[in-house]
Amino acid sequence: MYRSMIQIYVKKSDTALDFYQKAFGTKLLCKYINSDGTIAHSELDVFGQIMAVSELDEDNVITGNTMQFCLHFGEGKEDIVKKIYDVLKEDAKIICPLDKCDFSSLMVCLVDKFGVNWCVFV
Repeated sequence: MYRSMIQIYVKKSDTALDFYQKAFGTKLLCKYINSDGTIAHSELDVFGQIMAVSELDEDNVITGNTMQFCLHFGEGKEDIVKKIYDVLKEDAKIICPLDKCDFSSLMVCLVDKFGVNWCVFV
């Protein structure tokens, strides 16, 4: 089986995993714990896509500062975008506030409190 996933490496991975579960209203598919209690690897089902959350190992940093995770839900799904935004906005840097734009009736771009760049829209 082939699959693609969003892989997120952050400090405080256990806190981040709970945060993303709340933001996306999702279930945990698997979780493997490091000896220090941080997360070695976990997977969430985010609207049929896999989002993996792991503890950031500062000795083996994977860079991707030009990346942004974009989630497009389609017209009529404004409630999903608003719910995700209501959680992700906590301590976030808002790049584009929740509003309409040229290509969407509702869109937001932000960098969340774990440093992950998101664009969520209908």
